[in-house]
Amino acid sequence: MLALIMGTLLAVGALAYVLYPLMVGPVPIRRVTPTVAPSARAAEHEAVVALREIEFDRETGKLSDADYEELKSRYTAQALQAMRAGDAARDLAAGASPDDAIEAAVAAYRERMRGCPSCGPRPEPDAVYCSNCGRYLPGACEGCGSSVTESGAAFCASCGRELAA
Repeated sequence: MLALIMGTLLAVGALAYVLYPLMVGPVPIRRVTPTVAPSARAAEHEAVVALREIEFDRETGKLSDADYEELKSRYTAQALQAMRAGDAARDLAAGASPDDAIEAAVAAYRERMRGCPSCGPRPEPDAVYCSNCGRYLPGACEGCGSSVTESGAAFCASCGRELAA
C-alpha cells in the first residue's frame, strides 16, 4: 500500500513539473539597451568566432599554415576595427576623445603587465621571471635596491636576499 502511495505522489510530482511551463506561460524578457552599437558588437563577435574556427581548423590539420596566417591577420584586423569602433562610440557618448581612450588603454595594459628589459611586456601578469630569457622582472632587489641583471638569479648578489618567494 505504501508503494502505491509513493508511486502516485512521484507521478503527480513529475506531471506537475512537466506541465508547469504550460500553465504559467512565458516569462517576460527584460531588454537592456547596449552601450556599444549593435553592429560593432556583432562584427566583433563574428571576427572572434572566425578566429576561433580557423585556430581549430589549423590544429586539426584542415588548414595550412600559410592560409592560417593570412586568415588570422584578416580576422584580427576586423576584430580590432570592430573593437575600436565600439570603444570610440562609447567614448564619444561619454564625451572623451578617442585618442585619449586608446592611450589610456595602452597605459593601463603596460602598467598591468610586467616587462622584461630585453624581451618586452610579458603575457603573464603575475610573472616573477621572464618566460623567454629567465631574467628577474622587477629588475632590482626589494631589500637593498641593487640591480639584478643575471638570468635566473634566485638571490641578490649584493645582500643575499631571496628574489622570488
